[in-house]
Formats: sequence, structure tokens, C-alpha cells
Amino acid sequence: MKVLVIGSGAREHAIVRALTADPTVDAVIAAPGNPGIDTIALCRDLPGGLLDGPGVAHLAAEVHADLVVIGPEAPLVAGVADAVRSRGIACFGPTAQAARLEGSKAFAKEVMAAAGVPTALAHVCTSLDDVTDALDALGAPYVVKDDGLAAGKGVVVTQSRAQAVAHAAQCLAKEGGRVVVEEYLDGPEVSLFCLTDGTTVVPLTPAQDFKRVGDGDEGPNTGGMGAYSPLDWAPEGLVEDVVARVAQPTVDEMRHRGTPFAGVLYVGLALTSRGPRVVEFNARFGDPETQVVLARLATPLGGLLHACATGTLDQVGELRWHPEHAVTVVIASKGYPDSPRTGDEIHGLGQVGDEAWVLHAGTAPGREGAVVSAGGRVLSVVAMGGDLGEARDRAYRAVDRISLDGSHHRTDIALAAQRGEVSVPTQPPA
Repeated sequence: MKVLVIGSGAREHAIVRALTADPTVDAVIAAPGNPGIDTIALCRDLPGGLLDGPGVAHLAAEVHADLVVIGPEAPLVAGVADAVRSRGIACFGPTAQAARLEGSKAFAKEVMAAAGVPTALAHVCTSLDDVTDALDALGAPYVVKDDGLAAGKGVVVTQSRAQAVAHAAQCLAKEGGRVVVEEYLDGPEVSLFCLTDGTTVVPLTPAQDFKRVGDGDEGPNTGGMGAYSPLDWAPEGLVEDVVARVAQPTVDEMRHRGTPFAGVLYVGLALTSRGPRVVEFNARFGDPETQVVLARLATPLGGLLHACATGTLDQVGELRWHPEHAVTVVIASKGYPDSPRTGDEIHGLGQVGDEAWVLHAGTAPGREGAVVSAGGRVLSVVAMGGDLGEARDRAYRAVDRISLDGSHHRTDIALAAQRGEVSVPTQPPA
């Protein structure tokens, strides 16, 4: 099997890395890829960019791809998967209609309501008057979400009503702007990827990521500063419960609407005192959780993704997992997330050792073989260990060997879990 992976981030680097380890995959091509992917796979340009469906489909036909895997959300919402399928090529990733589960939070809420999925109370707002009424109704902490795609940075959670209103105003100022004001959900958050061919649902192992830029969950939201898996503190039966109450009903509802969802349904959860509640859906693998989930996956990835793309997921046996713990730490550029600086040379990539590996997120080729920063999140450093402490130690030792001027990273990824300090709130007595 020859696989074409669309995207250029650490998520795509993780996918390519897993695909190259699959004995059924003969070749992996990435477009546009990045300097890290270029060391393990063939990279091709996308002259029309990631959103150019006919261009991606043409490239897939040109390289004789048996499967196209679309990494980021924007091409999915733009219908790139539809263009690939129109050429008769298997594609992992939902149609534009199905990708609305991520492209519109209001649409996702509508589907959840129809499917009986437990989620936060929410108000869809198209004016500031609507917003202020919703904020008053739901109270603090205030949760305000941009209805559309915002690269993981369209959400504000704040005690400040003024900040909530200001974020809403910024979102509403866009053409067709809408915001979703939600009730705040207590409890730790969990990410669960569910593979589906539109009928069958196969869950992967849960992970937890860290959205805030600073230690102790301080500062603004980012695309994600690190992640770990497995979650030893998670309640027994959580995955089965989420498949039965969230993922399968959602997939069934989408199929009944005539817009079947095939690909990966990312279920973002809050484990509240009232049970699991959906925070959001995504229509693709999450970043940086993919980096740790695929590190632990022992079942070959290519066959799994091909089964999703061809409606044969029911023929896949039970998934196999490596028993080790995995941790990833994101190294971000100076100024991220507000105004990331790019073009700085990265040193030490060859000195991380054998206990960890580096996935490129926002990098570009520099002069004379150098690699420079080219985005806000620059690198994901991944390590595995017999327990969470060992995985953390290995990851942070590798991070310390890398030098990028002005860069920053969180020092507390998975620390609370390592210390046994993560717990699910219990229902208060009546």
C-alpha cells in the first residue's frame, strides 16, 4: 500500500512515523511535509495549498496512492476528502458535510441534542445582546467559543465577564460570526479518538493534553503544549461508556442524516461530578495527543486507516497496545501563542539520544542544512517509559538538549498524574 499524508505538523509527522512502521505500507509520501518528515518519507509540494481539493486529488493520482490521509481540520472542512474520493481513491477523513462536526460548534450541539449525547448547556449567539444574556444565564466561569475553526485558540474560559464579552465581540466581528456560550464543566479533561467507517466505531486509548501556555494551567489557550497516555486515574469502563453514550450515537445520527462520518471522531470530554460530558468534537486526530497515542499503538496503523476509508472496520480485530507510558512536550517559539517569532535556528536535534524522538511541528529548512522555526509550536519531543515518571524524565532530558532562542515549554506536563493528584469529582450528596 502506498499512502499520501496531507499536512505539515507534528501530528502528521507522528502519522507518517507510524505508517512507515507498518509492514503493509510500501511507501509514504507527505505533502507538503516538513524537514523532520523529509528524513523518513518523500515530501511533495502542494502548489495550491492544503485547501486545494483538486490539487490534492491530482497529486494522489500522480503518485498512485492507495490511501490518502488528511491530517488538519481546515482541508476537511473545505472538502478536500470529497475531491480525493471523486477520483476513486480511498481517503481517511470525513466529507465536508460530516466535518461540520468540527467546523461549526453550533452544528455539533444540534447533532449531540438529536443523538442524546451528554454535553454542556449552551447558547448559540449572533449578537452581543445574545451573548450578555447567555453569560448572565450561565454564570461564571464564563466559556465563550468561536463557532468556526480557530486552530484550538477560539475558546476563552475566564472569571472576567469583560474578557468574555471582548472575545465574543472579536468572534462576532467576522463575516457570519457566531459564538457559543457554554456552562463551565468541572473535572479533568480527557481526549478520546474514535476510529469509524461511518458505521463501526473502534476507540483508541485515552490521552490528556494541556491547553494553557504556562505551568499550572496559567495563561491563554494554545493548540496544546503537551500530552500523555495512558490515564491510570481514569474511571474503569470509561472508554466503553463514551463509545456507547457519545461516539456510536453520534456516528449513527450522522449516517441517518445522509452525511456519514468516516475517519476519526475526536471526543473531548470533561469528567464532571455528573459523569462524562462532551466539551467538543473534532473531525481529525488531535495535536499533541496523537503523538502519544500513536507511540503506544502496536496494531499497524495503515491497515486501520484503510479499513476506515473502505467500510471494513468491522473486520479489524482487537487493537494491541504497548504497555509503556508516553509523554510529549511541545517546544514553542518566542511570543507564542500571541505573536510567535519565526526564523530562529534550532540546535541539538541530533543530540536527543535513543530514549526520545523529535517530531517537527513548525519547522523549515535553513541555510547549509540547518533547521529553523517556522511556526508557533515548533517541536514535539516524545518519550516512553515503564511508568509516567520515567517517560517524563526521558522527555524532559531530551528537551533540555535542544536549543531554540527565546523558546518556551511547560515543565509540568503529566506531573500531577505522576504524583497521583488527578481525580474525578464525585456527585455531592443530595
